[in-house]
Amino acid sequence: MVYTVTLNPALDYVMRLGSPLQVGQTNRAQGESLQCGGKGINVSLVLKELGVQSAALGFVAGQTGTWLTAMLDEKGLKQQMITLPEGQTRINVKLKGTQETEVNGNGPYISEQALAQLKEKLQTLQPDDVLVLAGSIPAGVSADIYRSLMEAPAKRGVRCVVDTTGQALLEVLPCRPFLIKPNRSELEGLCGRDLPEKKDIEMAAAQLQQKGARNVLVSLGADGAFLLDETGKNHWIAAPQGTLVNSVGAGDSMVAGFLAAVMQGQSYASALQWGSAAGGATAFSVDLATQTQIQAVLQQITKISH
Repeated sequence: MVYTVTLNPALDYVMRLGSPLQVGQTNRAQGESLQCGGKGINVSLVLKELGVQSAALGFVAGQTGTWLTAMLDEKGLKQQMITLPEGQTRINVKLKGTQETEVNGNGPYISEQALAQLKEKLQTLQPDDVLVLAGSIPAGVSADIYRSLMEAPAKRGVRCVVDTTGQALLEVLPCRPFLIKPNRSELEGLCGRDLPEKKDIEMAAAQLQQKGARNVLVSLGADGAFLLDETGKNHWIAAPQGTLVNSVGAGDSMVAGFLAAVMQGQSYASALQWGSAAGGATAFSVDLATQTQIQAVLQQITKISH
């Protein structure tokens, strides 16, 4: 069973523009949709498409939180959201024109008592479970929160996946997460330098592995993806071919595809293929990819270099 944690989920209000955004003027949308938002929730939704059972955990508040949990229920996703006494689950506005523009809300205040409730829920995880901690850290929450949440489950043998950035990611490395997934810019931020060449990315990933990460998966957009697995082997894969429609959720889909393959006993090379296919399929879609879309993209992914 996979448990995903999204500390600051959202309702994503996506508006599609037929022309470039005109700042200071009235813009007319050609279409809009309301979607569940949050990296952990995205992972759960794609896992469901791939036949892997998961439960989404996190915090919701107010009327928007009620809408979010109702939408998750409608999608048939198991969820164990904790309702906060004040505030509103945030709404993020995504403007899709010739460029993608986002305006993200702050979200509600999360108290120490609420965080303790989440930790209590995580006490039930067993060694054959997987815990996914994904997304940025909300304002007012300590940068070491992911480490605090994963310490006890990791000691019990739960495989932990962390998809976040900066100090929050560095904090968890001593707990030996099963998988971390920075993108190129996030990896460069962790290293404090540009990583223009393959060898630079390999060296940077090796540094994170030396600090405790078991597997390091780096999403590289049009340049594909790179995996340094826990045996020390490097894997490179080219990006699938298609038209970019929506980059939101592509990295989360990659994590889901990778995990689905690993949980089904496939090799790390195969897991990288599934991750790349899931990430690409979402990037080529207006919403998170379906199983059919992922399998279609997988057909064109045949080669991995080492």
